[in-house]
Amino acid sequence: MKKTKFNRINTIFCTVASLSLLAACSSNDETTITESASALEATDLQITDFNAQCSYVDGNWSSTAFLNTTMINTTQTNFIYAQNNKIASVFGQSAVTLKMVHDNSNPSSTYNAISYSNPKKIYFGEAIYVAALNKGQIVPAMILAHEFGHQLQYTYNLPSKPEATARPNELEADGFAGYYMKRPTGYNATWEQAGPGFEFAYAIGDNNTTSPGHHGTPSQRRSAARLGWYLGDYALSASDFDYNFFYYYNNVLTGSYRTTTPERINPKIDAFIKSKMSELQKIKSGEISAEEFTKLQD
Repeated sequence: MKKTKFNRINTIFCTVASLSLLAACSSNDETTITESASALEATDLQITDFNAQCSYVDGNWSSTAFLNTTMINTTQTNFIYAQNNKIASVFGQSAVTLKMVHDNSNPSSTYNAISYSNPKKIYFGEAIYVAALNKGQIVPAMILAHEFGHQLQYTYNLPSKPEATARPNELEADGFAGYYMKRPTGYNATWEQAGPGFEFAYAIGDNNTTSPGHHGTPSQRRSAARLGWYLGDYALSASDFDYNFFYYYNNVLTGSYRTTTPERINPKIDAFIKSKMSELQKIKSGEISAEEFTKLQD
């Protein structure tokens, strides 16, 4: 989707262009909500009625949803804030504002994660966090890495290959997540750890190819994550990642090989990615099933 002057919001589930309404809280409420994770007590953190006084987040969440800086307990809160810092450092960035969205009245309404452009921030819903955590600790980190991928798009005016739908934005964010999961300085995961996590998120791809909010099909999202994973063997800036990602995804994976490899493409990367091309094409076409996808080798 093309960027506009309005606040651009990306989620794992949908992409919205709108002018966001921010939470209206008293100064006391805001102080409570923005308390740093390092100041939290080393006991389970409970959502309090006082926190819930700041009840309106914005139009993308339920009217009874509210913001907090805690997620489930101290362990999970500290984990996700640490991941926010680590993801940012891998891409040479500062961590963005990260807050959690809770809804005691309608918990399922928080099954979402949203990346906002103005001001830059990420809101992570409790319901999707809990569902992700049930698949393994790595999965919330992967979702956050996807959302941070959108922050990189805002910063560097990416993706460089826009379409009429949100597909390139979402596929590239999937790729950024794969890259972070593989990087030795990032999550440094094995595919055995990461594969089920990617499947959790990317099984929700859609086939509404003409819809502005189209995110890519499940198989396209899997192949984007796997391509990003392979690129994670190399230290790339956000803009270099973008160039490599779309060169391979839009050209090589579709069989549209160039007679001459662009100068910007590292020959070592080129040889490595092309050695994985058959597998990537089979993932993208759906020939490799969801179950087989989770069991691929590193």
